[in-house]
Amino acid sequence: MFDSSVFTITESNLDSRITQATHYLEEYEKEVARAQGAAGYVFRNKEDALGRIKMLVEFAPDNDRVKDLYARAKACVKGGAGNLTTVDPAMTVYLENEENLRRHFAEVSEKAWTDMLNANAENRLDKIYPVPDFNEYTLDDMKGRIVVLDNVRYPDNQFHGSVGEFIWCGTRSDGMYFIRIDGRAWLGPYEAVKRYRRQVDTTMNEVKEWTVIGRISDLAMESPDASENQIAPPVMAWEVEPIALYVPGHIMAVYDKSGEHTGRFIDEDKVKDLKDAWYTVKEIPADVTPERLIEIFMYAIKEKNYDLFLECIDPFRRENPIQQSLVAYHWDLHQERFHGEYIHAFINSDKTVTKVLKGYDDNSIDNFFLDAEEQAQIKEAYGEKEEEAVVQTYAIDKNGKQIGSPVNHTLRRVGSGRWYITSYESRF
Repeated sequence: MFDSSVFTITESNLDSRITQATHYLEEYEKEVARAQGAAGYVFRNKEDALGRIKMLVEFAPDNDRVKDLYARAKACVKGGAGNLTTVDPAMTVYLENEENLRRHFAEVSEKAWTDMLNANAENRLDKIYPVPDFNEYTLDDMKGRIVVLDNVRYPDNQFHGSVGEFIWCGTRSDGMYFIRIDGRAWLGPYEAVKRYRRQVDTTMNEVKEWTVIGRISDLAMESPDASENQIAPPVMAWEVEPIALYVPGHIMAVYDKSGEHTGRFIDEDKVKDLKDAWYTVKEIPADVTPERLIEIFMYAIKEKNYDLFLECIDPFRRENPIQQSLVAYHWDLHQERFHGEYIHAFINSDKTVTKVLKGYDDNSIDNFFLDAEEQAQIKEAYGEKEEEAVVQTYAIDKNGKQIGSPVNHTLRRVGSGRWYITSYESRF
């Protein structure tokens, strides 16, 4: 907070006070410029500059130098608030499309879940807790019985036992079930749910509680303890092999070894057709510019077009399984950002910089001094050309406020090929 007692103004010291205020204003202007339109920055010289200028305006409102300081201070205040953009509905239509798609899958999943419960009603345990006591029921009595387990906490209740990997459900007093998760019956549907989140519904984020329908397959004695020492006493529990996983309000996934994967989510084969009408861009032109490719990259993320997203990325960055896994990880991060931090990004076209990394630069000033034959000879000697472009973007939130400072994205082009993004990890 500015202390006005240290800045008394009189006619005799007015010029020196204006000079002092100008110094603080210049520092404030530098801070605003460094923020580059981002909101939320702390400007250390703001109070000292504005407090002094306010007192000067009140003391000498008609002084030309004071008027100039006021105008510059006003520009700083507006600039320090961040770049503000009017949000066009087209910028957020991807969120509406995703919500409509989520509703579709929630409805078909709820129906599929109800159908599965009805189909297994005859063999299903009506009362899950207390768990049927193994002292009263044999494995022959229980094997094959269907159980529906709500509020299955994964990965919170995950543990490694002596004969496998499980999730424990229940309590010691009422009994427990151990859901086996080291086999395809769990991994198939679980991976299907992850695909659903990546392709359809980012709002689901990381699921913490699941509903599982499964079949009792064995009786196990394990310590349901995730710690390394497993000091918790062992528990006798019915082992459950999953049949399907359900996230109410979102999706159901089933174990199905007849398809492309060992699990699928309901209507998975319809995703592509359902989303096709959304897409702003469906393919990348061969003559795409660096700025346009970054724009296409953004739309691929917003509209969950993973194939197009991959096509934007330099093949050199997605050659092997490790790289492909990293690409998928950053896809998830991009999805979270476009659902929690910002809703659109703009390109600062005047900031784009292109340069030749290898080979001969066709735009070099050298060409002024060389004829066509000499240029061709040098090009051949230099080999295939490799170029780099840096494109700058800035993102806005749902209120139109710029988020953070502008970000640079790096692209590469080799020979006569098209541009590809190398820094696909960069946020917008």
